[in-house]
Amino acid sequence: MRKQAILALAMLVGSLTFAQKDELKSASKAIKQGNFADAKTAVNQAESMIASADDKTQAEFYYLKGQAYYANGTASAADMSKAIESLNMVEKVEKKSGKNKYTDDVKTIKGEMLTSFLTKANSALEAKDYSKSSVYFDQAYRMSPKDTLYLYYAASTAVSAQDYDTSLKMYEELRDLGYSGAGVNYVATNKETGEVESFDNKNMRDISVKAGTHIAPSQKKTESKSAEIIKNIALIYVSQDKNEKAVEAMKAARAENPDDLSLILTEANVQLKMGNREAFKKLMEEATTKDPKNPELQYNLGVIAAESGDAVAAEKYYNKAIALDPGYADAYNNLAVLTLGKEESIIEEMNGLGNSAADNKRYDELKKEREDLYRNAIPYLEKTLELKPDNISAARTLMNIYSALGETDKFKAMKSKVEEMENQ
Repeated sequence: MRKQAILALAMLVGSLTFAQKDELKSASKAIKQGNFADAKTAVNQAESMIASADDKTQAEFYYLKGQAYYANGTASAADMSKAIESLNMVEKVEKKSGKNKYTDDVKTIKGEMLTSFLTKANSALEAKDYSKSSVYFDQAYRMSPKDTLYLYYAASTAVSAQDYDTSLKMYEELRDLGYSGAGVNYVATNKETGEVESFDNKNMRDISVKAGTHIAPSQKKTESKSAEIIKNIALIYVSQDKNEKAVEAMKAARAENPDDLSLILTEANVQLKMGNREAFKKLMEEATTKDPKNPELQYNLGVIAAESGDAVAAEKYYNKAIALDPGYADAYNNLAVLTLGKEESIIEEMNGLGNSAADNKRYDELKKEREDLYRNAIPYLEKTLELKPDNISAARTLMNIYSALGETDKFKAMKSKVEEMENQ
């Protein structure tokens, strides 16, 4: 009985193997005829026994499956992913067995696929179809994992498409791969178009220069994108209310790059989004020590100081920003806001006075203080409008100040300007 059972099992395996080979023949025939739907059906029927098949049969199976799902470039995104996986398996199986029957053909197909993915990705990007562009860049990366730049493009376009879940996975993959994007960009000028073009490597550029199609070869260093990747991971976490993960991501990045100013600013922005103003202020102060000539840093410290009620510190920071950048319109505007902010306490005291001689005297003193505030604010508002002529808020404030001070001609001129701005 045992021998009969073994014989029966052997016959069963043999029949399945023959069936599998028939399915592979059917798939091959369908592919040659361009009938990819039937080819997919055939390979799917053969798949159940592929794990126990020999290397030769496995290589053939994955080769046919890859072609069936690729469908000469007409496949859906999901089918294209299966095609990539299958073609990668061909190379894996044949590398293990040492027999390369299909590997050269697979490389040719993958080269065609990569070109197709990149062409479609760029076309979708130009059409601002960021979601589709992201899919194609991701497929290009899966096809050529050594080209991590494609994964970076996929993540970036996913952000543009506001597909934050997808972009987060990609950014995390880039982070885990240790991708920085730093390197050398080889460029040359196209003689026909006059445009500067980039090349994948130095050899490709030099060949084009020797061929006479390009001139003025040069190379440019590309900056590391590590900080940007960490920043985007953290900001996506914040948008998903995963604040602790955002802070962890920033701390890990800062630990590796403690002197990276962009990471300090990124963590500061994350802390601000989380409402941690004290942490934001501390980080901004740290940033100013590393970049003391940055007017934006001084301005942001002024904003935080003003919101915290420290008008003296805010004024100091705004003036520092202006000293570094005399054209910093927002700093002038905020100095006007600071100045006029003192008006509230004056009005409150004026409203609380009675009708005695002492009260009337105090009222006149406060009225003069208030008018002095207005006059002190005027230069800041005028400078703001000089630098930003379309700032209607500053124009309205100036108009009201001129009215309160009885400067009729200036009031009329500013009123006309405000009406003109409102009608634009």
